[in-house]
Amino acid sequence: MPQKTVYFGRFISTPQPNELLIRTGAALVNRKDGRGTIEKMDWTVGSPQDAVHKYGIDTPVVTAKDNGFFFPGFIGECFHSYWDLRNRKSLTLWTRKMANGCLQTDTHIHASQYPNVGIFGKSTLLDWLTTYTFPLESSLGNPKSPMYRNATEPPDPLARAKTVYNRVISRTLANGTTTASYYATIHLDATNLLADIAFARGQRAYIGRVCMDRPETCPEYYRDESTEQTIAHTKASIEHCRSLDVSGELLAPIITPRFAPSCLPETLSQLGALAKAEDLRVQTHISENLSEISLVKQLFPDQTTYTDVYDHHELLTPRTILAHAVHLSQDEMRLIKQRKTKISHCPASNSALGSGFCPVRVMLDEGLEVGLGTDVSGGYSTSILDAVRNACMVSRHVGYVNGGDSRYNLGVAEGLWLATVGGAKVVGMQGRLGGFEEGMLWDVQEIVLDEVDPNGERGETEVDIFGWETWEDRVEKWVWNGDDRNVRRVWVGGRLVHERQ
Repeated sequence: MPQKTVYFGRFISTPQPNELLIRTGAALVNRKDGRGTIEKMDWTVGSPQDAVHKYGIDTPVVTAKDNGFFFPGFIGECFHSYWDLRNRKSLTLWTRKMANGCLQTDTHIHASQYPNVGIFGKSTLLDWLTTYTFPLESSLGNPKSPMYRNATEPPDPLARAKTVYNRVISRTLANGTTTASYYATIHLDATNLLADIAFARGQRAYIGRVCMDRPETCPEYYRDESTEQTIAHTKASIEHCRSLDVSGELLAPIITPRFAPSCLPETLSQLGALAKAEDLRVQTHISENLSEISLVKQLFPDQTTYTDVYDHHELLTPRTILAHAVHLSQDEMRLIKQRKTKISHCPASNSALGSGFCPVRVMLDEGLEVGLGTDVSGGYSTSILDAVRNACMVSRHVGYVNGGDSRYNLGVAEGLWLATVGGAKVVGMQGRLGGFEEGMLWDVQEIVLDEVDPNGERGETEVDIFGWETWEDRVEKWVWNGDDRNVRRVWVGGRLVHERQ
């Protein structure tokens, strides 16, 4: 792979929530340090030959077609767990023409739940969670998982985990997700395997071993034995991630209490202390479901709110990602802002599981930093582009229930901003990801749009371009109709990590 590469074409980004910036030029990307950073951007370049001439080097040029654009990669995250104390049942919520695009981040995704994507049936949330989620997650590390009850041969949980994790990383990369904040399972070996696979595949990833050890809220076949075991296995997972990437820039650990009710109070306190001592990221869930909030009040009577529980245990930090946050009070939002904690909005999951409509506009007005998550498998898709359109649709529902007030509406540019710049802020990579500025990492996706055939033949994707659309129109058509077929290539840190055949 050459040390330097020039990318020429149209660049589209969302540096501000209401700004869709469309420019043509060239980027010189330097992989000398292994990071793949933008060494120079030149908006006066008019052709690939002009780019080489202006940069004064003999280097490969990746060129977008006339209908193409580069757009930052997506950044994302996902999963939940609840418990019915009365029934003692677990409630685990959770163009033929080429175009080049930017980084996407999934700020909340459960890698271990990927096989259950789209499995809802007619079950209630409780039935769905207890029937599918905990058994599936446990099967990636426990040979005595309920998933193996009828097995005719001795189970191999790690072989299953390898299949699942390879597939989910392939799928997220194919959807343009360059950065993902992953929940694994409670199993150390399987969590380390997820880290191995993500690092080898080149996806920027934060890997979290799930912490859950409270006997009254976690099934016997799927929980840590004690606070001591939780902390020991968490530390071992952290060290494994660091052994793979000492810089922590491509792969890093993230402390992951599933959610407050799944952990003993002492466990939450020790996880908070560990995060503080090691300056680590934290990810968990908050205020996703009204029953969950009631449960938190029962289990933590000395704290006034769900947010206060995390704050009390020193888990509300500038490096913490709180998923969902559907039912926060204004006081809670203000405390989250004060602590500089981040929010992962998971609109598809919130709708699919009937959790409610998250008022993102209110959060943004309060000054909270918000990104997007797929929350697989509470969410039905690994696509952050799908999360963008769901965020837009849910915002309209929020407006409807507030008297039809359109101020709550999110536009396409805002949705894309949440998926890129917003996501970068949520995972602590602001200024490094999400745009096309010198010094930023080259985490980029290349998109494919279809030009309409004069004879009316069906195109390869659902994004039909007739030729008279403005570029703003084309981006909107991509957001509302696009999918993984539109993603031709993906780079992370200048390394090609996905190419559609």
